[in-house]
Amino acid sequence: MKAYQVPLIAGVCLGMVSTGVVANTNPADNAQYEKRFPKQYQSWEKTAESKEATNLLSADPNLVILWAGYGFAKDYKAPRGHQYAITDVRSTLRTGAPMTADEGPMPMACWSCKSPDVPRLIEEEGETGYFKGKWAKGGPEIVNNIGCADCHEPGTSKLRIARPFAERAFAAIGTPFDEAEKSQKQNMVCGQCHVEYYFEKTAEHPNWVKFPWDDGTTVEDMEAYYDKINFTDWTHQISKAPMLKAQHPGYETTAQGIHGEMGISCTDCHMPRVTNAEGKEYTDHNIGSPFDKFEYTCATCHEQTKEQLQSLVQANKDKINALKLKAEDTLVKAHFEAGAAWKAGATEQQMAAALTDIRHAQWRWDYAIASHGIAAHAPEEGLRILETSLVKSTEARDKLAKILAAQGVNTAVVIPDISTEAKAQAVLGMDMKKMRTDKATFIEKVVPKWEAEYKVTNGE
Repeated sequence: MKAYQVPLIAGVCLGMVSTGVVANTNPADNAQYEKRFPKQYQSWEKTAESKEATNLLSADPNLVILWAGYGFAKDYKAPRGHQYAITDVRSTLRTGAPMTADEGPMPMACWSCKSPDVPRLIEEEGETGYFKGKWAKGGPEIVNNIGCADCHEPGTSKLRIARPFAERAFAAIGTPFDEAEKSQKQNMVCGQCHVEYYFEKTAEHPNWVKFPWDDGTTVEDMEAYYDKINFTDWTHQISKAPMLKAQHPGYETTAQGIHGEMGISCTDCHMPRVTNAEGKEYTDHNIGSPFDKFEYTCATCHEQTKEQLQSLVQANKDKINALKLKAEDTLVKAHFEAGAAWKAGATEQQMAAALTDIRHAQWRWDYAIASHGIAAHAPEEGLRILETSLVKSTEARDKLAKILAAQGVNTAVVIPDISTEAKAQAVLGMDMKKMRTDKATFIEKVVPKWEAEYKVTNGE
């Protein structure tokens, strides 16, 4: 069993000893904060009410083709409440069904935004120890959902950056956390995870998390950075293009919108200060839509009614979605046309420019759609990025048409039936039945062992 260093609060330790060392008390255990911060804790518990897990592949089968050969073609659901972080990363088909600690397909880095156990492990093992190995290695050590110690110094309400890789990234763009203003710190705490990142592929840092901000934080800056270091997330199964997968760049895109420019923080809109029935004010940790707490969020600045603002946001969503689907349609055709060009005998030299266009077009499309809430955060930026995506995918198709003609292909490339998730996955030859069966076995046999081992190891 372990003993953890936890700060004293007003002279009283969270544990049962007075030395500051809390025997058998894990700083990653969210439940221990309930007594000290009951209103915040109880509102955090309500994130469990955001339980819907919409299957986005079923809603938009184009995604299966766009991510062909990558884990997201197996499974991609809309995000839900923080209380589901561990359940969802265990359950997604993307993490596979590892039966031992050394099996794949994903690295340890996939845990990095899922739990306060992560900063605990990094503090214990260092980043070298933490990032080493496969995702399954972390199963017996990471069980607590996103919570208190992800954002606060253990045992206190003081904000912190809990992940060294995030701290380095903010310092690299000229805003060290310790020197930031309050609203900046609030954004940076959220930005530890609601951000674009990648897994380094270097001998010094194999599969370490890094934010691609060395040259700036716009979509173009990060694209140039990835190109400069010749980074590729995967090679597309159909087109063979060297692809980039955007994560969830909410921090970066919000900064491009009017709220970001005005210095409004994530917490102003998503974690406002509210008043309970007893008239006591506190920060609501039930993170969700600002419209859920309109009088404490939008209404503090806007004169419009809730219905008027909802209508405005919906109009922006509709514009973005329409352009998103148009960009997807063009990209899907480009992938299949590139595949046809390869089959017709095109060379790498002939294909290079078209594949770069596909890479850049899909990166920009993905960046826009992966930035959850962009229709509210920065709609103009979302539309601009999608427009540039469409331009680049159209340029790719123009190049491919010339390549196909040079190879003697003068008829339109036939796009197979991808009208449903299942049909699109079948086109790619994916054995979904086996994946789901293997995952069910993993959930049944491995996950209970992880949870039991955690209790023994961490003295619970």
